Amino acid sequence: MEGLSSGDQSRTVAGMALSSEPLATKDNSTGAYSSKNGALDQQPDTSNLEEAELSLRGRGSLNYEEARALLGRMEYQKGNVEAALHVFEGINIAAVTPRMKATLAKRREHHKKRSQSFSTPPMSIHAASLLMEAILLKAKSLQHLGRFREAAQSCKVIVDIVESSFSEGLPENFAADFKLQETLNKAVELLPELWKLADSPREAIMSYRRALLNQWNLDVETTARIQKDFAILLLYSGGEASPPNLRSQMDSSFVPKNNIEEAILLLMILLRKIILKRIERDPSILDHLSFALSVSGGLKALASQVEELLPGIIDRNERYHILSLCYYGAGEELIALDLLRKLLHVNEDPNCVPALLMASKICGKTPKLAEEGINYARRALQSLKNNCNQLESVAYCLLGVSLSAHSQVAVADSVRATKQFEALEALESAGRMTKMRDSNILYHLSLENAEQRKLDVALYYAKHLLKLESGSNIRGWLLLARILSAQRQYKDAETIINAALDQTGKWDQGELLRTKAKLQIAQGQLESGIASYIQLLAVLRIQSKSLGLGTKLYKILQDNGNPPGLLELEVWHDLASVYIRLSRWHDAETCLSKSKAICSYSASRCHTTGVLYEGKGLYKEALKAFASALDIDPTHVPSMVSTAVVLRRLCMQSSATRSFLMGALRLDRMNSSAWYNLGLLYKAEGAPSSSLEAAECFEAATFLEETAPAEPFR
Repeated sequence: MEGLSSGDQSRTVAGMALSSEPLATKDNSTGAYSSKNGALDQQPDTSNLEEAELSLRGRGSLNYEEARALLGRMEYQKGNVEAALHVFEGINIAAVTPRMKATLAKRREHHKKRSQSFSTPPMSIHAASLLMEAILLKAKSLQHLGRFREAAQSCKVIVDIVESSFSEGLPENFAADFKLQETLNKAVELLPELWKLADSPREAIMSYRRALLNQWNLDVETTARIQKDFAILLLYSGGEASPPNLRSQMDSSFVPKNNIEEAILLLMILLRKIILKRIERDPSILDHLSFALSVSGGLKALASQVEELLPGIIDRNERYHILSLCYYGAGEELIALDLLRKLLHVNEDPNCVPALLMASKICGKTPKLAEEGINYARRALQSLKNNCNQLESVAYCLLGVSLSAHSQVAVADSVRATKQFEALEALESAGRMTKMRDSNILYHLSLENAEQRKLDVALYYAKHLLKLESGSNIRGWLLLARILSAQRQYKDAETIINAALDQTGKWDQGELLRTKAKLQIAQGQLESGIASYIQLLAVLRIQSKSLGLGTKLYKILQDNGNPPGLLELEVWHDLASVYIRLSRWHDAETCLSKSKAICSYSASRCHTTGVLYEGKGLYKEALKAFASALDIDPTHVPSMVSTAVVLRRLCMQSSATRSFLMGALRLDRMNSSAWYNLGLLYKAEGAPSSSLEAAECFEAATFLEETAPAEPFR
């Protein structure tokens, strides 16, 4: 004790080792790890004296293992990692482990019984704590030397000892009077990191789960760090871990089924802690959660989490932007647009380029909102002011798309022609800025030229698009085939579709097979068309069985407004129309009954039913069916045209007939059937002016019929 009080640590430790074999420290100066690692404490630590004093109180002397533990700690604190490891390796961990377990078990009984009436433990609790710390420092020394697997195995010893000694978890006041809890906290947090460094992801995941599911009395900050590191490993490790086996969970409790679900659960817990101010704000947690929910299709769930964030956690404008992205990705485009309008308000951030571009993109999909989309695109271009060619090309492309959509609802022919010209001009500007290397711009250039019936130019861009994408995108194949069909090159169009089918998996062949069937029907090959439709229905049936109507993926597709049954619904209608042409009424009725089983509320089905009645000569029943279709969808152009045709055949009011045809042309200026029937209506009037108008209608109908694709371009 006098020696310990003198302050000469080196002489004291040497004295403690006299009764045992010599410590291997004489060669420390020649092989010491002297790179002063920032993680090592370089300041003298008087805790060595305190630990020795506490151990000596019980027996009056230090044993061999405790002396090595103290000396190893001193060397580690000096930065002599190799020397420290040399000392720690002299401790027989296998021999001291049973004694440490027995000591901790006695400690457990003491806390359980609240009594001192039990046998003396094999070592003091302070000695056990000292040896536990020595094992941890040995693991850290091995880590510094790059021996990660050995470091993990050493660190695991600590966790195993405590876990086996306290099967029911550590009592809350377990570490009130000694240092063991601090050592345990560090070991539990370090172990999975060591397994990651050792390239053992399976062991790392098991260690993370062990750290979070067992009762270690970890503080809130340590637990949060472990949860975040574990979530990052699950998200980005590249491997799929087996689901956790939570036997203690109730049957109704949520158990993650894969990496993504487990990571989302952890990140949502962390976000909740931030909201409750239990831990400090960490912006990266929301970033990781956004990624996880995006790839799993849970964008609405992400929106709910963002909406629950208290003011001040994220910026107000950032909240609007994130929420708009979430709702857009979930198919709620109008909600996203409303949020973007708030963000782009004059009092918020009216010049936010990403928000302006996104708002323009949403508006450009709907003719009624196209004028608003034009405004957003032009504001984006004004904000950019030649600062970024890439974003400017995107803005010009969106401007062209919005102008094209706006032209579809223009009443005056002059306004429509002007908007179409401006649309092509904007798209060509975008193409020049990207040197015709942007597939999206090429697609819209080809599409706009095709819809304006500039088929040669459209064909040029479509071929360039297919070459640029190397046939990797189905929309390029479809557009090229439709342009060829508009040029009456049906064989070439069918060859293109067959080539696309050869390069496409079964799951993605739906639209291709439908286009092939329509090409065959356009050539008069009705039986071949029927065979293609039947093949498509078989593919769709296998798809629906594989997905299952109750699966999460099916729900996601429904939320996006594109249920898996939509294509099947339209195929039954197409097939029914072919049977009607062949006067096979029973087969057509069977197709319509199949369609009704999928969706009873369908304007397309009502229209096809009306065509069936019309084919049978039941004109009144046909009118009722067309009226039902227009009740469901007042903008259903085929039903408008068919209603006008039946009214004309019944010699009913010409004003009503004209009203239906003019309404159809306002919605679809390229409808050749509407132009033709309007021409017949004018011709029947017999007036000289009507004859001129009839001739113009017939001319428009002829041009549109000759350049009509087998399937609409868009």
